[in-house]
Amino acid sequence: MRTIDLSPLYRSFIGSDRLASLIDAASRPETQTSYPPYNIELLGDDNYRVTMAIAGFTADDIEIVAQENALTVSGKKPGSDETNEKKFLHRGISERNFERKFQLGDHVKVTGADVENGLLHIDLARVVPEAKKPRRIAIGNKAVNNNDVSGNE
Repeated sequence: MRTIDLSPLYRSFIGSDRLASLIDAASRPETQTSYPPYNIELLGDDNYRVTMAIAGFTADDIEIVAQENALTVSGKKPGSDETNEKKFLHRGISERNFERKFQLGDHVKVTGADVENGLLHIDLARVVPEAKKPRRIAIGNKAVNNNDVSGNE
């Protein structure tokens, strides 16, 4: 695979550090494993759900961290002597530790998480602040200068 050096382009990304980091992250090879398997569902216009198959893990074994535009889900199974004593003829249920990272879009927030029947459900919502939403401008209204708001004319 051919690697492309994008560092000369970073000089023109003034004020767009996030864009530069996204391009840099996209050029890196994927290092995550496919464990545990997951689904991403669209529940509504701005509501999403990530469902992960975490058989053998309890809610106490799972840690969910949302920081900036990243969601990290990790599972750590405490070592037990009980599993070391068992002899398996076939072991198909993996209980290994994992860490899975998801890149979240702008204004996407985690609204809740729940474990049910071996599945971890993480609910997400896209909440756009009022200042970022488009607003309709009426035609024919004069703009009011903020300095003249006092009413003194």
